[in-house]
Amino acid sequence: MKIHYYISIVLVLLGLGCKQSNPEDVLGRVGDEVTFAGRKWDVKWGNEPMGPGPNMFSRLYKDVWVDENGWLHLNIAQHDGVWYSTEVVGRDNLGYGTYTWTIQADPMSFSENVVFGLFTWDNNTFYTDGNSEVDIEFAKWGDSASTTPTTFSVQPVAFGAYYAERTRERAIDPSKLKGVTTHTFTWTDTLITWASYAGETISGEPLATWDFDLNHPPRRKKEGDLQSLPIVIPKPGSTTNARMNLWTLPYSSIGPNNQLEHEVVIRNFSYEPL
Repeated sequence: MKIHYYISIVLVLLGLGCKQSNPEDVLGRVGDEVTFAGRKWDVKWGNEPMGPGPNMFSRLYKDVWVDENGWLHLNIAQHDGVWYSTEVVGRDNLGYGTYTWTIQADPMSFSENVVFGLFTWDNNTFYTDGNSEVDIEFAKWGDSASTTPTTFSVQPVAFGAYYAERTRERAIDPSKLKGVTTHTFTWTDTLITWASYAGETISGEPLATWDFDLNHPPRRKKEGDLQSLPIVIPKPGSTTNARMNLWTLPYSSIGPNNQLEHEVVIRNFSYEPL
């Protein structure tokens, strides 16, 4: 009887130990896979810096996790003297349709070199459709005095020159941007529309909008060049997915300029195909 008793105690302790060291039940994670908003997401990480940035990207549970409410947390944090950014990559192939995120953050408090991105991406359409990239980003882009940390953008066909008509910074009352807000875009083959709202749904107070369509005037490729850049709306590729990240620029793993850790919470994500 004593042997069975002690064996039972050992098994219970082992079970408790496994649960404590493998907290997937409360974090919504199994290894490098996150379950969030009813979808599977891969945690991006590597042993060397990678884009955007480039930065080191963390796979630690303390940096990418889902809480008891089902909300996803992304951190920028320092480990062993190295700063790490975070990103999750959706496993579902998506395309034209409406993408909506509800977030909890305070972009005005970000260090000026921190970027929080909600966007689409395709690794295989670099030259033809600018990686099928449509962006909602929160950043001061290196300007500590910036008061317009909300940016809507669409990538050109190929990277290179900066075309101002393909991006807009939106002025939103900081008191309304802080806390819970909802951000969405609808992507079609002729038009992309963005909108931001206060609160947890698109029924909240409208905060910002922007449209990008084929009727926008073209811009010169560079000063003195009369050739115009055709207005192009990227097409979804065969591997287009939704992504979310929190990272630092300018192009090195130096961490936030204020040397403080950052955290954002994504409460929900939804996609409605056309």
